[in-house]
Amino acid sequence: MLARLHSVALVGIEGIICEVEVDVARGGFEKSVIVGLPDAAVKESTERVKSAIINCGYNYPKTQSLVNLAPADIKKEGPAFDLPIALGMLIGNNVFSSTVAKDFVIVGELALDGRVRSVNGVLSMAMTAAANGYRGIIVPIDNAKEAAVVDGLEVYGVGSLSQTVEFLSGRLPLETTILDINGVFDAESRYDFDFAEVKGQESVKRALTVAAAGGHNILMIGPPGAGKTMLAQRLATILPPLNLAESLETTRIYSSVGLLDKNRALMAIRPVRTPHHTASGPALIGGGTDARPGELSLAHHGILFLDEFTEFPRNVLEMIRQPLEDGTVTVSRTKRTNKYPANFMLVASCNPCPCGYYGSDYRRCKCTPNQVEKYLSKISGPLMDRIDIHIEVPPVEFRKLRSKTGQQSSDSIRESVVNARAVQAKRFGDGKVMTNSVMTHKQVQKYCELDKQSEMMLKQAMIEFGLSARAHDKICKVARTIADLENCDHIRPEHIAEAISYRKLDRKL
Repeated sequence: MLARLHSVALVGIEGIICEVEVDVARGGFEKSVIVGLPDAAVKESTERVKSAIINCGYNYPKTQSLVNLAPADIKKEGPAFDLPIALGMLIGNNVFSSTVAKDFVIVGELALDGRVRSVNGVLSMAMTAAANGYRGIIVPIDNAKEAAVVDGLEVYGVGSLSQTVEFLSGRLPLETTILDINGVFDAESRYDFDFAEVKGQESVKRALTVAAAGGHNILMIGPPGAGKTMLAQRLATILPPLNLAESLETTRIYSSVGLLDKNRALMAIRPVRTPHHTASGPALIGGGTDARPGELSLAHHGILFLDEFTEFPRNVLEMIRQPLEDGTVTVSRTKRTNKYPANFMLVASCNPCPCGYYGSDYRRCKCTPNQVEKYLSKISGPLMDRIDIHIEVPPVEFRKLRSKTGQQSSDSIRESVVNARAVQAKRFGDGKVMTNSVMTHKQVQKYCELDKQSEMMLKQAMIEFGLSARAHDKICKVARTIADLENCDHIRPEHIAEAISYRKLDRKL
C-alpha cells in the first residue's frame, strides 16, 4: 500500500516542502530502502523507525518497503524525517488510516522507544508550511513554542509516535500550541549589562552612541584594561529593541544550526557574537561540508565583536569586507549556493602596538617603530575604509574609576538612539535603507549637503589624512547621524568636525 505525507527539507535556512512516499509491498523479503538523495542521518532512520514502531507495540512490515523523498534532486539532511517515515510505514501496513494527515507538515526525530526528539530549523519549517497553505504542522513537543511563532498555522506538539498515531487517526484530540509573542518580548528582552556600570570614557561612549544611532561600524584602539571589551558588551543595550520581523530572521538562523535555547521561542534581544581570533574563514563567513551559517550570519541584526582585531589572520579579515558592504554572505559549493543574511554592526578592538602601551602616559612602550607599523598594518586599508568610526580608548583615571557619581544609563542613551533612528526611517521611507550607514553614494549627495565652511573642513581633512572616496562618504554619513542625534535638518560644521575626529587613526594605519 502507498502512503503519502509531507515534511520539510532545509537548504541552508530555507525550507522546501518534501513529499514522503512510503510503498509497502505485498511480497518480498523484509527490507527498507530510502531514495531521494538522503544523507547518512536519513539513511540510518530505517533502524530507528523499526525499533520505534516495534517498541510502541505496532506491527512492522515483514515485506519490502521503499521510501522516496521528493524532490529527488535536493539533498535531505538530518533526522527530522523519522516521524513521517514511521507514520508512512504504519499507514502503508494498514495499521491505521488518516484523512487529515495530508493537511499537515510532519517533522521529528524518533528515539528507539518511540519518543519524539527535537530537531533543528523548526521555525523555518513552520514558515514554509504556512507559506504553502498547509493547515498545520506536527512537531516535537520541545519545538512547539518555536513553531507557534508563525501566525495562521495550527501547531501540535507531540511527545511520542503513539500519540501522533492516535491524533491523526482521530482517537486523541490535541490542543494547539498558542504563544503570546508580546509576553515573550516583555519577559526576555532584558540585558544583564548597563552603560551605567562603565566609569569615565565619555568620549568613547559618545562615539558608541553615534555608531548605534546610525548603524556604523566602529574600531576601538587602546591599551589593555582600558575597558574596550566592557564597552563593546554594552553596545547592544543602547540599540533599538528588536521588532518581530528582525526577531524572526535572527531566530531562524539560530534554529537552523541548533543554537536556539529549547526554553526560548524567539530571540528577543540582539545577538552579540564574539569569535576568538583563532577562528577560521569558514567559521566566520560560513561554509564547511554542510555550508552552514557562520559568525557573521549569527550576528544578523546584532553585533559582531572582534576583540584583538589585529591578531586575526589577515586573509580571514579580508573575507568580511564584502559582507560589510552587502549585508549578505554567499557560500558557494559545487552543487548549490546558499545565501545567508549578515546585516550586523562590526565592533572591533585592538591594542596600539604588540606590548599595548604605545602612546601611553602611564607605561613605557617597549616596541620599536617597525614593530608598531607591522602590528597595525595587519589591518588593510580597504578594510579600514569600511569601518566608519575609529576611536582611541585611553586608560581610566583613578579619580573617575572611584567616582560615586551616577553614570548615564543604557535606557537614557537608547532613547536618543531610537529618536535618531526614527528620523532616518522617516527620511528614507522606502523600507530598504533604514540607517545612515547603508546610504548609497547618490543618497549621500542628496541628504548630506554641506555649507561652505563644512566643505572646506572636509577638503582639508581629505588632503591631510589622504582619505579615500569611501572615507569621504563615511564622514558624511557619520556627520548626518550626529545631526540626527541633535534633531538638526542640516549638517553643521561642528558635526563635520566630530565626524572627522573619528577618522584620525587613518594616519597610524
